[in-house]
Amino acid sequence: MQEGHSETVNYRVFAGTWNVGGEAPPDDLDLEDWLDTKAGSYDDIYVLGFQEMVPLNARSVLGPKQRSAAMKWQRLIGDALNGGRSVQDGEDAAQGAAMDHGQGVFRCVVSKQMVGIFVSVWARSGLRRHFRHPGVSAVGAGVLGWLGNKGAVSVRFLLHDTSFCFVCCHLASGGEDGDALRRNANAAGILSRTSFLNSAGARRAPAPEELPKKILDHDRVVLLGDLNYRIAMDDAEARQLVRARKWSMLLENDELLLELSGGRQFDGWREGHVTFAPTYKYHRNSDQFCWCADGGAAARDKQHRAPAWCDRILWRGKGMRQIRYERCGGYRLSDHRPVRAEFYAVCEVVESKHG
Repeated sequence: MQEGHSETVNYRVFAGTWNVGGEAPPDDLDLEDWLDTKAGSYDDIYVLGFQEMVPLNARSVLGPKQRSAAMKWQRLIGDALNGGRSVQDGEDAAQGAAMDHGQGVFRCVVSKQMVGIFVSVWARSGLRRHFRHPGVSAVGAGVLGWLGNKGAVSVRFLLHDTSFCFVCCHLASGGEDGDALRRNANAAGILSRTSFLNSAGARRAPAPEELPKKILDHDRVVLLGDLNYRIAMDDAEARQLVRARKWSMLLENDELLLELSGGRQFDGWREGHVTFAPTYKYHRNSDQFCWCADGGAAARDKQHRAPAWCDRILWRGKGMRQIRYERCGGYRLSDHRPVRAEFYAVCEVVESKHG
């Protein structure tokens, strides 16, 4: 890079995660509540991560890729961001500015699917020219340690002269002894095994050698998904706290918060203050938790496990400030509830002395 002076520009970045439980979305599913676009206020960049986009059975995991589910979710995202107006790639920013919300159209910058894990990045049409060297990487961590029913899909890009990486994870499930260690091992494997090659697409200019190859080498990193961490306390006591909606007392025993405060597997990562209700496990099409009040044998069944904050969003790197972190309770398609976070992100713009 030629010598020059640098300036900074700030963008609003939306990050959302949702385990959709293998359920195909109805054609009329409205994502505007989750993306918070109904009031006409739009962020600059949207990063949406999904887990269990397809049922996690042998046919889905071992069979051919199923793009139909991803295409359907992509259409719903585009509808929510563009007011239901179909956007063609040939349209330019000037045409987009004529849209009702007056913010320009949004288009997908990069996306990637691995079995049920899918991540999609959208940006204002006027920003797309500032995105460079997009890259994708998928790491399986499921059966035999490599199948894609668990693991992560990561996307990265340069925005101006600042590198971003978004990691969409689905970690090991289970609330038994040792399961949290498996989640930690999944996370460690994802961070160590994920590696980015040169730019996606043969027609793009090759990425410079100094472009980050590993997740933690990027300037701004967001990790989101169904991390599956549970509440590390007696099940009966946890249920009492759930009944009383004493979320803060439950969170004192949240496995992920214990990891973050202990500086172990997630050393250097940050999470916003969790003030919302658990994101899992709900009866489908209901706001009722999937657990039994009697605490008997049925309550110990995996279908009746105590609620937990499985769905989370973490970040690391300077130049990012979180301004919102919340659960979206209005969606009952899945046994999980979607979560969203919003950030102010600083990007460096290096201007060459030679123009």
